[in-house]
Amino acid sequence: MSNPRATASAVHREAVAAETARFVAAVKGADLTLPVPGCPGWTLADLVKHTGSVQRWFSALLRRRVQEPPRSRDVELRLPASEDGYPDWLADSAAEAASAFDGLDPDAPMWAWGADQHARFWIRRMLIETLVHRTDAERALGLRSGIDRDLATDAVDEFLVNLPHAAFFAPKVADLRGDGETLRFRCADTDGDWLVRLRPDGFGVEAAGREPEGTGADVSVRAAAADLLLFLYGRLGHDSDAFRVDGDEELLARWTANSAF
Repeated sequence: MSNPRATASAVHREAVAAETARFVAAVKGADLTLPVPGCPGWTLADLVKHTGSVQRWFSALLRRRVQEPPRSRDVELRLPASEDGYPDWLADSAAEAASAFDGLDPDAPMWAWGADQHARFWIRRMLIETLVHRTDAERALGLRSGIDRDLATDAVDEFLVNLPHAAFFAPKVADLRGDGETLRFRCADTDGDWLVRLRPDGFGVEAAGREPEGTGADVSVRAAAADLLLFLYGRLGHDSDAFRVDGDEELLARWTANSAF
């Protein structure tokens, strides 16, 4: 019998390479001084450097199988002398990742800042960082940008499950508390369905999918998986025609204001 987690991890590994290749193709020969609307204050060069740096840092963590929080994020970046070399450098970063994945047991215990304390956490996180920033690059360049719906659904799940653990680098997350208020996020094109409950001591994802659409939560948001992902990452507003929102929009606004990743 196949191991679903191992299968998912294999998909994530392949997708890191595919998403990076799309990213590189978009920025190759582009003006890297262009601003990136999805990352205010960043240029395309900043975006490429960040993504490649994340891939190299996560690869270093995987090689070391870290068992406790690292004291430093310093890693040998081997940046090119000129920003013209950044696209090729990003492609090399993905090659570094592929090398780190080779022979890696995704179920190996590892420290991780999120809910899943295994090596697979970092592979999945690397993929989603790369995927979201690939779309940032394409949108900055005015290119058509799409996200595979199954990858998008998985990325929404990863975001919602890990967000309660993110307060140490996203401090406003600590303000997502309440007295049982619920938010429901539902994919229109897949079976993705999450119910988030705000509690006095924090918040978390509970089982969903048992209630008819538009019920079972104080506010519900329904959209295609890719649009829902971009909403959660602050790239798309829920006032877009892509979304159906039912219920307490003030609660949704409070979520949006405090869930920036």
